[in-house]
Amino acid sequence: MNKLSDYSNMLDDERALLTVSVEPLGTLAQVIRWGLSLSPERTIVTVVVQDEYTHDVVMDWDRGRFLVFDTT
Repeated sequence: MNKLSDYSNMLDDERALLTVSVEPLGTLAQVIRWGLSLSPERTIVTVVVQDEYTHDVVMDWDRGRFLVFDTT
């Protein structure tokens, strides 16, 4: 299970809905499919390489906010 950390002061309802959506995502493929299923579609904007095993995948969310998925 993934944990959502909110650094943008989302409204409680908005955070709860997003939490329910992202918690089951376990692979990068699932994240991409989920983003493309949304309206409007959300896509990966960049990948930040931390080391040879760890990458941060950044997805455009809304209103200048981004979702960052830590992957290993």
